[in-house]
Amino acid sequence: MNYLILFLVALVPMITGFIWYGPIFGNAWMKQMGFTKESLKGTNMVKTLIISYILGLFIAFALVQMVIHQMGVFSTLAGDPGFNEQTGEAFTYFQDFLTNYGDRFRTFQHGAFHGVLYGFFLVMPILTVQALFEKKSFKYIAINAGYWMVTLAIMGGIVCQWL
Repeated sequence: MNYLILFLVALVPMITGFIWYGPIFGNAWMKQMGFTKESLKGTNMVKTLIISYILGLFIAFALVQMVIHQMGVFSTLAGDPGFNEQTGEAFTYFQDFLTNYGDRFRTFQHGAFHGVLYGFFLVMPILTVQALFEKKSFKYIAINAGYWMVTLAIMGGIVCQWL
């Protein structure tokens, strides 16, 4: 596993957010939130960015399991005797499996597809339920769910292709 890629992928939500909630949907999002540029001035951006980066790492690590299908086989076999010591029948099977199937579905497009699916089938419903109880508009839901679908697509693509 290339941990450097995970640390870089954790930056994607901040970069995407800078663009999404800036020039693309910044004014519409601020209107939906009832914010003004003046009301946002007191924000501690260093704290916000550090916490956002840490949470981006959590998302990046979760995406490994979600977009790399070979991780399912690894998870199934990892508890077998000798596997962690790189000995035994399960470890040999896993090495053979990776030799034959290790590159299957390991493209940016495939990871991006899974990212969009998780955005649509997991994040969007969660945001929608929360927004309904907060009496937010459809526009609010669309802006935020769209951000996460795009962000997860980019993150998933990078993880799947280069991890």
